[in-house]
Amino acid sequence: MFLVLEWDYFAKDTIGKQIARSADSISANIAEGFGRFHYKENKNFCYFSRGSLIETKGWLNKCKSRNLISEDKYNELLKELETIHHKLNIYIKYIGKKIIEQPNNDPMTQ
Repeated sequence: MFLVLEWDYFAKDTIGKQIARSADSISANIAEGFGRFHYKENKNFCYFSRGSLIETKGWLNKCKSRNLISEDKYNELLKELETIHHKLNIYIKYIGKKIIEQPNNDPMTQ
């Protein structure tokens, strides 16, 4: 979210910090979940990631409504978030299937 660096202090300190944190949290939760031992934990962290993604969309809407970003930039970033959202939902569905396939929900026993 390098676009935040161009904003005035107030915008950076309020919306800027929030959108950066929520956007960073998307990939951080996916990574943390992937590092977990059980598929069920991985799926929970993906749910957290999806929540952060939706939060980021909300902050992006605020950025547009407060004229902090252009319509073109808004559409570009929203499209990227929609793509990530779609792929994350597919990954969550995949993990759900793995939970059902694995006895005792333990991927290490296979």
